[in-house]
Amino acid sequence: MDLIWELPRIVKKGRERAEKILNKDYEDPIIQQMIILSDTRNRQDILIEEWINQLYSGDNLIIIEKLLKVGYREKFDLIYIDPPFLTNANYKGRIVIKTNNTKETLEYLAYRDTWEKGFIGYLEMIYIRLFLLKELLSPKGTIYIHLDYRTVHYVKILMDEIFGRENFLNEVIWAYKSGGTSNRYFSRKHDNILVYSKTKDYIFNPQLEKSYNRGLKPYRFKGVEEFQDDIGWYTLVKLKDVWQIDMVGRTSRERVGYDTQKPEKLLERIILTSSDEGSLIGDFFAGSGTTGVVAEKYDRKWIMVDKGGLSLTTINKRLIENQSQSYYICNTQESLQIEGKLFIKQVNIIKKGSKEELYIELDKYHVDVDKIEIKYKYKQKVLEILLDDSLALVDFIGIDTDYDGDIPIIRWKNWRKEDDIPIEPYIKIERDGFRLGQKIYIKTIDIFGFQSSTLLEIGSKKIMVY
Repeated sequence: MDLIWELPRIVKKGRERAEKILNKDYEDPIIQQMIILSDTRNRQDILIEEWINQLYSGDNLIIIEKLLKVGYREKFDLIYIDPPFLTNANYKGRIVIKTNNTKETLEYLAYRDTWEKGFIGYLEMIYIRLFLLKELLSPKGTIYIHLDYRTVHYVKILMDEIFGRENFLNEVIWAYKSGGTSNRYFSRKHDNILVYSKTKDYIFNPQLEKSYNRGLKPYRFKGVEEFQDDIGWYTLVKLKDVWQIDMVGRTSRERVGYDTQKPEKLLERIILTSSDEGSLIGDFFAGSGTTGVVAEKYDRKWIMVDKGGLSLTTINKRLIENQSQSYYICNTQESLQIEGKLFIKQVNIIKKGSKEELYIELDKYHVDVDKIEIKYKYKQKVLEILLDDSLALVDFIGIDTDYDGDIPIIRWKNWRKEDDIPIEPYIKIERDGFRLGQKIYIKTIDIFGFQSSTLLEIGSKKIMVY
Protein backbone atom coordinates (compact mmCIF):
# COMPACT_ATOMS: atom_id res chain seq x y z
CA MET A 1 0.00 0.00 0.00
CA ASP A 2 1.25 3.51 -0.83
CA LEU A 3 2.49 5.34 2.24
CA ILE A 4 0.23 8.33 1.55
CA TRP A 5 -2.81 6.18 2.37
CA GLU A 6 -1.27 5.23 5.70
CA LEU A 7 -0.99 8.83 6.94
CA PRO A 8 -4.60 9.12 8.25
CA ARG A 9 -4.13 5.93 10.25
CA ILE A 10 -0.79 7.15 11.62
CA VAL A 11 -2.41 10.41 12.70
CA LYS A 12 -5.43 8.69 14.28
CA LYS A 13 -3.33 6.15 16.15
CA GLY A 14 -0.81 8.80 17.24
CA ARG A 15 -3.53 11.09 18.63
CA GLU A 16 -5.12 8.22 20.52
CA ARG A 17 -1.79 7.26 22.10
CA ALA A 18 -1.01 10.88 22.96
CA GLU A 19 -4.40 11.47 24.56
CA LYS A 20 -3.98 8.30 26.60
CA ILE A 21 -0.61 9.56 27.88
CA LEU A 22 -2.06 12.98 28.73
CA ASN A 23 -5.00 11.52 30.63
CA LYS A 24 -3.50 8.56 32.50
CA ASP A 25 -2.31 8.59 36.11
CA TYR A 26 1.31 9.61 36.43
CA GLU A 27 4.13 7.45 37.79
CA ASP A 28 7.52 9.14 37.99
CA PRO A 29 9.96 7.16 35.81
CA ILE A 30 13.08 8.73 37.31
CA ILE A 31 14.75 6.27 39.67
CA GLN A 32 18.15 7.89 40.06
CA GLN A 33 19.51 11.39 39.75
CA MET A 34 22.52 13.42 40.76
CA ILE A 35 23.75 16.98 40.43
CA ILE A 36 27.07 17.71 38.77
CA LEU A 37 28.23 20.80 40.61
CA SER A 38 30.06 23.51 38.67
CA ASP A 39 33.41 24.63 40.01
CA THR A 40 32.00 28.05 40.87
CA ARG A 41 29.17 26.87 43.14
CA ASN A 42 29.15 25.33 46.58
CA ARG A 43 26.76 22.82 48.10
CA GLN A 44 24.76 25.42 50.02
CA ASP A 45 24.23 27.56 46.92
CA ILE A 46 22.87 24.69 44.87
CA LEU A 47 20.29 23.74 47.48
CA ILE A 48 18.58 27.13 47.11
CA GLU A 49 19.11 27.51 43.35
CA GLU A 50 15.92 28.47 41.51
CA TRP A 51 16.90 26.60 38.35
CA ILE A 52 19.30 23.75 37.55
CA ASN A 53 19.72 22.52 33.97
CA GLN A 54 18.66 18.92 33.32
CA LEU A 55 20.18 16.07 31.31
CA TYR A 56 17.99 12.97 31.03
CA SER A 57 19.19 9.51 30.06
CA GLY A 58 16.23 7.51 28.76
CA ASP A 59 13.44 7.26 26.20
CA ASN A 60 12.38 10.81 25.29
CA LEU A 61 8.70 9.82 25.16
CA ILE A 62 8.89 8.87 28.85
CA ILE A 63 10.63 12.14 29.69
CA ILE A 64 8.19 14.24 27.65
CA GLU A 65 5.35 12.67 29.64
CA LYS A 66 7.17 13.41 32.89
CA LEU A 67 7.71 17.05 31.98
CA LEU A 68 4.07 17.47 31.01
CA LYS A 69 2.90 15.96 34.30
CA VAL A 70 5.23 17.91 36.62
CA GLY A 71 4.57 21.45 35.45
CA TYR A 72 6.44 22.05 32.19
CA ARG A 73 3.40 22.36 29.95
CA GLU A 74 3.81 25.55 27.86
CA LYS A 75 7.17 26.36 29.51
CA PHE A 76 9.55 25.91 26.56
CA ASP A 77 10.16 28.96 24.36
CA LEU A 78 12.20 26.89 21.93
CA ILE A 79 12.47 23.20 21.07
CA TYR A 80 15.09 21.91 18.64
CA ILE A 81 15.13 18.23 17.72
CA ASP A 82 17.51 16.34 15.47
CA PRO A 83 15.82 12.92 15.27
CA PRO A 84 17.07 9.93 13.27
CA PHE A 85 16.87 10.42 9.50
CA LEU A 86 15.57 6.95 8.55
CA THR A 87 18.93 6.02 7.06
CA ASN A 88 18.40 2.32 7.89
CA ALA A 89 21.89 2.28 9.37
CA ASN A 90 23.35 1.64 12.80
CA TYR A 91 25.65 4.40 14.06
CA LYS A 92 28.69 3.39 16.01
CA GLY A 93 30.93 4.95 18.60
CA ARG A 94 34.68 4.48 18.42
CA ILE A 95 37.02 4.89 21.32
CA VAL A 96 40.73 4.30 21.90
CA ILE A 97 41.59 2.51 25.13
CA LYS A 98 45.11 2.61 26.56
CA THR A 99 45.85 -0.35 28.81
CA ASN A 100 49.05 -1.35 30.58
CA ASN A 101 50.46 -2.94 27.49
CA THR A 102 48.89 -1.47 24.39
CA LYS A 103 46.18 0.66 22.77
CA GLU A 104 42.92 -0.85 21.61
CA THR A 105 40.26 0.70 19.38
CA LEU A 106 36.72 -0.37 20.25
CA GLU A 107 33.66 0.12 18.07
CA TYR A 108 30.21 -0.21 19.61
CA LEU A 109 26.59 0.70 18.89
CA ALA A 110 25.72 4.38 19.49
CA TYR A 111 22.14 4.25 18.22
CA ARG A 112 19.98 2.50 15.65
CA ASP A 113 18.27 4.28 12.76
CA THR A 114 16.39 1.18 11.64
CA TRP A 115 12.67 0.63 12.12
CA GLU A 116 10.76 -2.63 12.38
CA LYS A 117 7.89 -1.31 10.25
CA GLY A 118 10.09 0.81 8.01
CA PHE A 119 8.85 4.27 7.04
CA ILE A 120 5.49 3.69 8.76
CA GLY A 121 7.19 2.79 12.02
CA TYR A 122 9.36 5.89 11.78
CA LEU A 123 6.39 8.20 11.21
CA GLU A 124 4.47 6.59 14.07
CA MET A 125 7.45 7.24 16.34
CA ILE A 126 7.85 10.87 15.34
CA TYR A 127 4.14 11.80 15.26
CA ILE A 128 3.35 11.11 18.91
CA ARG A 129 6.46 12.95 20.04
CA LEU A 130 5.73 16.01 17.90
CA PHE A 131 2.13 16.04 19.13
CA LEU A 132 3.22 16.04 22.79
CA LEU A 133 6.08 18.50 22.22
CA LYS A 134 3.49 21.01 21.06
CA GLU A 135 2.01 20.79 24.57
CA LEU A 136 5.40 21.72 26.05
CA LEU A 137 5.82 24.81 23.85
CA SER A 138 4.90 28.16 25.36
CA PRO A 139 2.41 30.39 23.47
CA LYS A 140 5.43 32.32 22.15
CA GLY A 141 7.37 29.15 21.39
CA THR A 142 8.89 27.77 18.20
CA ILE A 143 9.97 24.26 17.24
CA TYR A 144 12.75 23.35 14.78
CA ILE A 145 12.77 19.80 13.35
CA HIS A 146 16.07 18.85 11.72
CA LEU A 147 15.65 16.29 8.90
CA ASP A 148 16.89 15.49 5.41
CA TYR A 149 15.46 14.49 2.03
CA ARG A 150 14.36 11.05 3.24
CA THR A 151 11.58 12.15 5.59
CA VAL A 152 11.13 15.93 5.45
CA HIS A 153 8.13 15.97 3.08
CA TYR A 154 6.13 13.45 5.07
CA VAL A 155 7.02 15.01 8.43
CA LYS A 156 5.88 18.38 7.08
CA ILE A 157 2.45 16.90 6.40
CA LEU A 158 2.33 15.65 9.99
CA MET A 159 3.48 19.03 11.30
CA ASP A 160 0.81 20.83 9.25
CA GLU A 161 -1.77 18.56 10.87
CA ILE A 162 -0.42 19.07 14.42
CA PHE A 163 0.52 22.75 14.38
CA GLY A 164 -1.60 24.02 11.49
CA ARG A 165 -0.30 25.11 8.10
CA GLU A 166 -0.79 28.73 9.15
CA ASN A 167 1.93 28.28 11.80
CA PHE A 168 4.58 27.06 9.35
CA LEU A 169 7.34 29.69 9.28
CA ASN A 170 10.21 28.33 7.19
CA GLU A 171 12.03 25.42 5.71
CA VAL A 172 15.63 26.31 6.47
CA ILE A 173 18.23 24.74 4.22
CA TRP A 174 21.51 23.98 5.95
CA ALA A 175 24.07 23.64 3.15
CA TYR A 176 27.54 22.27 3.84
CA LYS A 177 30.62 20.75 2.32
CA SER A 178 31.44 17.11 2.94
CA GLY A 179 32.99 14.13 1.23
CA GLY A 180 31.14 11.87 -1.15
CA THR A 181 29.77 12.44 -4.65
CA SER A 182 27.70 10.48 -7.13
CA ASN A 183 27.68 9.87 -10.88
CA ARG A 184 23.93 9.15 -10.83
CA TYR A 185 22.44 12.17 -8.99
CA PHE A 186 23.43 15.61 -7.69
CA SER A 187 25.57 15.43 -4.56
CA ARG A 188 23.35 15.63 -1.47
CA LYS A 189 24.90 18.42 0.56
CA HIS A 190 22.11 19.93 2.63
CA ASP A 191 19.71 19.17 5.48
CA ASN A 192 16.17 20.50 5.90
CA ILE A 193 14.98 22.19 9.10
CA LEU A 194 11.23 22.74 9.45
CA VAL A 195 10.23 25.70 11.63
CA TYR A 196 6.76 26.03 13.21
CA SER A 197 5.38 28.38 15.83
CA LYS A 198 2.80 27.58 18.50
CA THR A 199 0.83 30.78 17.86
CA LYS A 200 1.20 33.97 15.83
CA ASP A 201 2.76 35.72 18.84
CA TYR A 202 6.16 34.01 18.76
CA ILE A 203 9.70 35.11 19.63
CA PHE A 204 11.67 36.13 16.58
CA ASN A 205 14.85 38.16 16.86
CA PRO A 206 16.09 38.76 13.28
CA GLN A 207 19.76 37.93 12.83
CA LEU A 208 22.05 39.55 10.30
CA GLU A 209 24.40 38.04 7.76
CA LYS A 210 26.88 39.32 5.21
CA SER A 211 25.62 39.95 1.68
CA TYR A 212 28.56 40.56 -0.65
CA ASN A 213 28.24 43.26 -3.30
CA ARG A 214 28.37 42.35 -6.95
CA GLY A 215 31.99 42.36 -8.01
CA LEU A 216 32.88 42.66 -4.31
CA LYS A 217 33.17 46.41 -4.82
CA PRO A 218 31.51 49.23 -2.86
CA TYR A 219 28.10 50.43 -4.07
CA ARG A 220 28.31 53.82 -2.32
CA PHE A 221 24.50 54.07 -2.18
CA LYS A 222 23.24 56.91 -0.02
CA GLY A 223 22.14 55.73 3.41
CA VAL A 224 23.51 52.21 2.94
CA GLU A 225 26.24 51.18 5.39
CA GLU A 226 28.93 49.04 3.77
CA PHE A 227 31.77 46.99 5.20
CA GLN A 228 34.90 45.35 3.92
CA ASP A 229 36.68 42.14 4.85
CA ASP A 230 39.41 40.05 3.23
CA ILE A 231 36.90 38.82 0.60
CA GLY A 232 35.49 42.20 -0.41
CA TRP A 233 32.73 44.71 0.25
CA TYR A 234 29.39 43.69 1.77
CA THR A 235 26.28 44.92 3.53
CA LEU A 236 24.44 43.35 6.46
CA VAL A 237 21.01 41.92 5.65
CA LYS A 238 18.46 39.91 7.60
CA LEU A 239 19.16 36.20 7.59
CA LYS A 240 17.81 34.23 4.63
CA ASP A 241 16.52 30.65 4.78
CA VAL A 242 19.60 29.07 3.18
CA TRP A 243 22.46 28.76 5.66
CA GLN A 244 25.96 27.93 4.47
CA ILE A 245 27.66 26.61 7.60
CA ASP A 246 30.58 24.18 7.71
CA MET A 247 30.07 20.78 9.29
CA VAL A 248 32.14 19.82 12.33
CA GLY A 249 35.33 18.71 10.57
CA ARG A 250 37.90 16.21 11.74
CA THR A 251 40.25 18.97 12.90
CA SER A 252 37.59 21.27 14.37
CA ARG A 253 38.10 22.41 17.97
CA GLU A 254 34.42 21.58 18.53
CA ARG A 255 34.76 17.94 17.59
CA VAL A 256 33.83 15.54 20.39
CA GLY A 257 33.85 12.24 18.49
CA TYR A 258 30.10 11.93 17.92
CA ASP A 259 29.27 11.05 14.30
CA THR A 260 26.17 13.24 13.88
CA GLN A 261 27.45 16.22 15.90
CA LYS A 262 25.96 19.54 14.77
CA PRO A 263 28.05 22.75 14.64
CA GLU A 264 27.62 25.38 17.34
CA LYS A 265 27.13 28.10 14.71
CA LEU A 266 23.99 26.32 13.47
CA LEU A 267 22.47 26.25 16.96
CA GLU A 268 23.58 29.82 17.63
CA ARG A 269 21.39 31.08 14.76
CA ILE A 270 18.41 29.08 15.97
CA ILE A 271 18.76 29.98 19.65
CA LEU A 272 19.45 33.67 19.15
CA THR A 273 16.55 33.99 16.71
CA SER A 274 13.84 32.09 18.57
CA SER A 275 14.56 32.60 22.27
CA ASP A 276 15.42 35.34 24.73
CA GLU A 277 17.80 35.43 27.68
CA GLY A 278 16.29 33.28 30.39
CA SER A 279 14.19 31.23 27.94
CA LEU A 280 13.91 27.48 28.48
CA ILE A 281 15.17 25.44 25.53
CA GLY A 282 14.57 21.72 24.97
CA ASP A 283 16.38 19.14 22.87
CA PHE A 284 14.86 15.66 22.99
CA PHE A 285 17.33 13.92 20.65
CA ALA A 286 20.35 15.57 22.24
CA GLY A 287 23.15 13.57 20.59
CA SER A 288 26.42 15.35 21.36
CA GLY A 289 24.80 18.13 23.44
CA THR A 290 25.44 21.12 21.18
CA THR A 291 22.06 22.64 22.07
CA GLY A 292 22.85 22.80 25.79
CA VAL A 293 26.36 24.14 25.25
CA VAL A 294 25.14 26.99 23.04
CA ALA A 295 22.05 27.70 25.16
CA GLU A 296 24.20 28.19 28.23
CA LYS A 297 26.66 30.36 26.32
CA TYR A 298 23.80 32.80 25.65
CA ASP A 299 22.20 32.67 29.13
CA ARG A 300 19.37 30.32 28.29
CA LYS A 301 18.14 27.42 30.43
CA TRP A 302 18.12 23.93 28.95
CA ILE A 303 16.72 20.43 29.23
CA MET A 304 18.28 17.70 27.08
CA VAL A 305 17.24 14.07 26.58
CA ASP A 306 18.87 11.12 24.86
CA LYS A 307 18.77 7.39 25.52
CA GLY A 308 22.17 6.51 24.06
CA GLY A 309 25.08 5.63 26.32
CA LEU A 310 27.53 7.37 23.98
CA SER A 311 25.37 10.50 24.15
CA LEU A 312 25.47 10.48 27.96
CA THR A 313 29.24 10.14 28.18
CA THR A 314 29.81 12.69 25.40
CA ILE A 315 27.48 15.34 26.81
CA ASN A 316 28.61 14.89 30.40
CA LYS A 317 32.29 15.37 29.57
CA ARG A 318 31.56 18.19 27.14
CA LEU A 319 29.63 20.13 29.78
CA ILE A 320 32.36 19.62 32.37
CA GLU A 321 35.12 20.68 29.97
CA ASN A 322 33.08 23.75 28.96
CA GLN A 323 32.85 24.66 32.67
CA SER A 324 29.08 24.61 32.43
CA GLN A 325 26.75 25.58 35.20
CA SER A 326 25.50 22.88 37.57
CA TYR A 327 23.13 20.33 36.04
CA TYR A 328 21.12 17.25 36.93
CA ILE A 329 21.77 13.85 35.38
CA CYS A 330 18.49 11.91 35.63
CA ASN A 331 18.10 8.22 34.79
CA THR A 332 15.06 6.13 34.01
CA GLN A 333 14.72 2.45 34.84
CA GLU A 334 15.35 1.33 31.28
CA SER A 335 18.49 3.48 31.00
CA LEU A 336 20.01 1.61 33.97
CA GLN A 337 19.22 -1.93 32.86
CA ILE A 338 22.92 -2.68 32.57
CA GLU A 339 25.07 -1.62 35.48
CA GLY A 340 28.79 -1.81 36.03
CA LYS A 341 30.52 -2.29 39.35
CA LEU A 342 33.53 -0.46 40.74
CA PHE A 343 35.69 -2.34 43.23
CA ILE A 344 37.79 -0.42 45.77
CA LYS A 345 41.13 -1.71 47.06
CA GLN A 346 41.52 0.54 50.08
CA VAL A 347 40.20 3.70 51.71
CA ASN A 348 42.01 5.75 54.34
CA ILE A 349 41.78 9.12 56.03
CA ILE A 350 45.18 10.73 56.40
CA LYS A 351 45.92 13.68 58.69
CA LYS A 352 47.36 16.64 56.75
CA GLY A 353 48.12 19.37 59.28
CA SER A 354 44.84 21.05 60.19
CA LYS A 355 43.04 19.15 57.43
CA GLU A 356 42.33 15.54 56.53
CA GLU A 357 42.77 13.76 53.23
CA LEU A 358 40.42 11.07 51.96
CA TYR A 359 42.55 8.55 50.08
CA ILE A 360 40.78 6.03 47.82
CA GLU A 361 42.64 3.43 45.79
CA LEU A 362 40.55 1.83 43.07
CA ASP A 363 40.95 -1.88 42.43
CA LYS A 364 39.06 -2.90 39.30
CA TYR A 365 35.91 -2.36 37.26
CA HIS A 366 33.47 -4.96 36.00
CA VAL A 367 30.66 -4.93 33.41
CA ASP A 368 28.76 -7.83 31.85
CA VAL A 369 30.29 -7.95 28.37
CA ASP A 370 27.49 -10.15 27.03
CA LYS A 371 25.07 -7.23 27.44
CA ILE A 372 27.15 -4.77 25.41
CA GLU A 373 26.04 -4.41 21.77
CA ILE A 374 29.39 -4.87 20.06
CA LYS A 375 30.77 -7.28 17.51
CA TYR A 376 32.42 -10.47 18.71
CA LYS A 377 35.96 -9.27 17.93
CA TYR A 378 35.46 -6.15 20.08
CA LYS A 379 33.80 -8.20 22.81
CA GLN A 380 36.97 -10.27 23.02
CA LYS A 381 39.03 -7.09 23.34
CA VAL A 382 36.83 -5.86 26.18
CA LEU A 383 37.27 -9.19 27.96
CA GLU A 384 41.03 -8.82 27.60
CA ILE A 385 40.90 -5.26 28.97
CA LEU A 386 38.80 -6.42 31.93
CA LEU A 387 41.53 -8.93 32.77
CA ASP A 388 44.49 -6.68 32.01
CA ASP A 389 43.48 -3.17 33.13
CA SER A 390 39.73 -2.93 33.73
CA LEU A 391 39.88 0.67 35.06
CA ALA A 392 40.70 1.75 31.49
CA LEU A 393 36.97 1.27 30.74
CA VAL A 394 35.96 3.94 33.29
CA ASP A 395 35.01 7.23 31.62
CA PHE A 396 33.89 9.35 34.60
CA ILE A 397 34.08 9.27 38.39
CA GLY A 398 32.20 11.75 40.56
CA ILE A 399 32.18 11.93 44.36
CA ASP A 400 29.85 13.51 46.93
CA THR A 401 31.78 13.62 50.20
CA ASP A 402 28.72 14.85 52.17
CA TYR A 403 26.05 12.48 50.89
CA ASP A 404 22.87 12.83 52.93
CA GLY A 405 20.92 9.93 51.45
CA ASP A 406 18.96 12.15 49.02
CA ILE A 407 20.29 13.44 45.68
CA PRO A 408 24.07 13.13 45.37
CA ILE A 409 25.76 16.48 44.69
CA ILE A 410 28.97 15.75 42.81
CA ARG A 411 31.72 18.28 43.44
CA TRP A 412 34.87 16.19 42.96
CA LYS A 413 35.07 14.71 39.47
CA ASN A 414 37.57 13.11 37.16
CA TRP A 415 37.16 11.96 33.58
CA ARG A 416 39.09 10.73 30.57
CA LYS A 417 40.54 13.93 29.13
CA GLU A 418 41.79 12.19 26.01
CA ASP A 419 41.04 8.82 24.47
CA ASP A 420 44.35 7.27 25.38
CA ILE A 421 44.72 8.64 28.94
CA PRO A 422 42.89 6.48 31.52
CA ILE A 423 41.61 7.76 34.84
CA GLU A 424 44.13 7.55 37.68
CA PRO A 425 43.33 4.78 40.21
CA TYR A 426 44.29 7.02 43.14
CA ILE A 427 41.82 9.57 44.48
CA LYS A 428 42.80 12.22 47.04
CA ILE A 429 40.30 14.72 48.43
CA GLU A 430 41.43 17.18 51.08
CA ARG A 431 38.97 18.89 53.44
CA ASP A 432 38.67 20.28 56.97
CA GLY A 433 37.67 16.98 58.52
CA PHE A 434 35.47 13.90 58.38
CA ARG A 435 32.90 12.89 60.99
CA LEU A 436 31.73 9.55 62.32
CA GLY A 437 28.86 8.19 60.22
CA GLN A 438 29.62 10.47 57.26
CA LYS A 439 28.60 8.93 53.94
CA ILE A 440 30.60 9.29 50.73
CA TYR A 441 28.88 8.58 47.39
CA ILE A 442 30.91 7.51 44.34
CA LYS A 443 29.36 7.57 40.86
CA THR A 444 30.96 5.79 37.91
CA ILE A 445 30.08 5.99 34.21
CA ASP A 446 32.01 3.74 31.82
CA ILE A 447 32.83 4.29 28.15
CA PHE A 448 29.60 2.55 27.08
CA GLY A 449 27.43 4.80 29.27
CA PHE A 450 26.77 2.10 31.88
CA GLN A 451 26.60 3.43 35.42
CA SER A 452 27.34 2.25 38.94
CA SER A 453 27.36 3.75 42.42
CA THR A 454 29.29 2.90 45.56
CA LEU A 455 28.62 4.12 49.10
CA LEU A 456 31.26 4.52 51.80
CA GLU A 457 30.56 5.23 55.47
CA ILE A 458 33.09 6.42 58.02
CA GLY A 459 32.98 4.17 61.08
CA SER A 460 34.82 4.40 64.39
CA LYS A 461 37.59 2.05 63.30
CA LYS A 462 37.34 1.73 59.53
CA ILE A 463 35.55 2.98 56.45
CA MET A 464 32.84 0.60 55.34
CA VAL A 465 32.07 0.01 51.66
CA TYR A 466 28.47 -0.79 50.59
